[in-house]
Amino acid sequence: MKRFFTLCLCLAATLSASAQQTQKPPLHGKNWMAITGKPLAATAGSMIFQRGGNAVDAACAMLAATCTMWDVLSWGGETQALIYNPKTKKVIAINAMGVAPTGATAKFFKGKGYNFPPEYGPLAATTPGTPGGLMHMLANYGTMSLEQVLAPAMEMAAGYPIEAQTANSFEREKDRLKQWPYSKKVFLTHLGEKREAPETGEIFVQKDLLATLTKMVEAEKNALKNGKSRKDAIMAAYDRFYTGDIAKEFVRGCQEQGGLITMQDLAKWKPLEEEPLTVNYKGIDVYKLKQWTQGPVMLQALNVLENFDLKGMGHNSAKYIHTVYQAMNLTFADRDFYYGDSYFAPQEPMKGLLSKEYAKQRASLIQPDKNNPYIGPGDPYPFEAKGTKNPYLKLLKQRGYEMDTTKRNFAPTHDIRNGSSLSDYQQRLWLGTTTVEAADKEGWVVSITPSGGWNPACIAGNTGVGMSQRMQSFVLDASLNPFNVVEPGKRPRVTLTPSMALKDGKPFLSFAVQGGDTQDQNLLQFFLNVADFGMSVQQASEAANFNTNQLWLSLGGTKTEDRKPKPGQILLHDSTPEAVREQLKKMGYIMSFDDRTSGPINAIYFDWKHSSFWGGSSNHGEDYGIGW
Repeated sequence: MKRFFTLCLCLAATLSASAQQTQKPPLHGKNWMAITGKPLAATAGSMIFQRGGNAVDAACAMLAATCTMWDVLSWGGETQALIYNPKTKKVIAINAMGVAPTGATAKFFKGKGYNFPPEYGPLAATTPGTPGGLMHMLANYGTMSLEQVLAPAMEMAAGYPIEAQTANSFEREKDRLKQWPYSKKVFLTHLGEKREAPETGEIFVQKDLLATLTKMVEAEKNALKNGKSRKDAIMAAYDRFYTGDIAKEFVRGCQEQGGLITMQDLAKWKPLEEEPLTVNYKGIDVYKLKQWTQGPVMLQALNVLENFDLKGMGHNSAKYIHTVYQAMNLTFADRDFYYGDSYFAPQEPMKGLLSKEYAKQRASLIQPDKNNPYIGPGDPYPFEAKGTKNPYLKLLKQRGYEMDTTKRNFAPTHDIRNGSSLSDYQQRLWLGTTTVEAADKEGWVVSITPSGGWNPACIAGNTGVGMSQRMQSFVLDASLNPFNVVEPGKRPRVTLTPSMALKDGKPFLSFAVQGGDTQDQNLLQFFLNVADFGMSVQQASEAANFNTNQLWLSLGGTKTEDRKPKPGQILLHDSTPEAVREQLKKMGYIMSFDDRTSGPINAIYFDWKHSSFWGGSSNHGEDYGIGW
């Protein structure tokens, strides 16, 4: 194996002499690019590339490695991906979101006193999607065996030096972890001592998880010995996880701790391949996953903003911030009411929501000099088909818009670091999800936003697999969203949203970010930074950002009060000039400030002029990339 990796070691990089410096250098490569949320996981991707794998192989290895590191996700979570296939020249969407289990109904949760499903524990769990999503991608679009791709993750499960962020999060959450016997066994390695979690740099061993991954590889090996193809052998490992002895132990451990997941739930669930949704913005085709994610909200926002001269306003001027903020409010209001699982009735009006005509109508609602605190969902049905009527007009009137202007914490509860000196917002930016970006010289491109099973995670029996917490993204009341009411077999509408853009029929950008409800806010601004303002991917990922809280939160809190929109609340970067602050104040904004106003953005830009890649990995977390 070749023994070289490369990273540009300069302190700053510029596109031209006048370009803005960056805190981290851009990555450059002509053969491949591997970027993700953890340095060790980026190394795993580079190892696969150097062993001859393609971008799908490397992305799967990075996904497996990040799942093994617990802080931002684990093996029982969910995976959402976009893949560019150079053979067909098409973008493929991978839906590996788990579903609500048997018995998970609105009546069930309301009977326990919830306004939303719980944030933690076995009742928060959808069926695991990441193992199935990983194996589907590898079997259909990779080149390597499961054994090869899982090798770095298995080596880590056998023992790796744990970083401070994860180790300290175990210690902070130890009281909650002690509620779940299998989590206590794995995470609290010094039970009874003053510090019960591993120390920073300690070799963290996960015997149960290693045994589970070993069983999957054994199933693959046995299938190959029996003459099965590479693809069929990988799917033999899939079957062992979802219908075999791994599944039985997962279900036993889940139900022992009060969870609802059954063997039938696991056996019935399948990852799905879908046609992504897309809009054209000024000659660039932007792709997102369907409405079971919040991804289309960025497409809607681009349609709205196409009606304004953003470049003429000036980057992050008061007028620019106001216009983009208002566009986000309009589109998130639609997200909050109309998005849900497209495989369940009623059918979401996506044709209308993504139409340019509807966007013009919504854009006309933006007042040039003040925030509108009463923006609600629009009526896309007339744009679906001629004569189509909205069946929910009465429900919209009943719903009302109780906009509480009381200041509240923007951070989803699961991301708050108790006792930390960091702001709650920074904590949210650094936790809860990750991203994976990969590309190779053959033309394969992968963008993934996996999540779920983050610490504090409830481990299912002796599998070593942490269960998802994504049930909390359902609603129990149809007046909030008739498309996203929980029921067995249904996918919650999630915030997770990988992105891809093509220009002239060729890859232009692959990008994603962590950060809950802010993901498409951050990605929208990142994309505009590149497309309208000509920034490099590194400059765009580090650029000052702003966030709206005038939306219903998708995560955190089991009471309606925890989730309500806060109109006019805006998070701005500390560097925002005083003159801009004064103008925004006059427009009715309630401002807060921080030095980090975006989750960690990871991105790849395709430089067709020079036949090379530019990699960007923002300075807002532990995210890291390697290129060659």
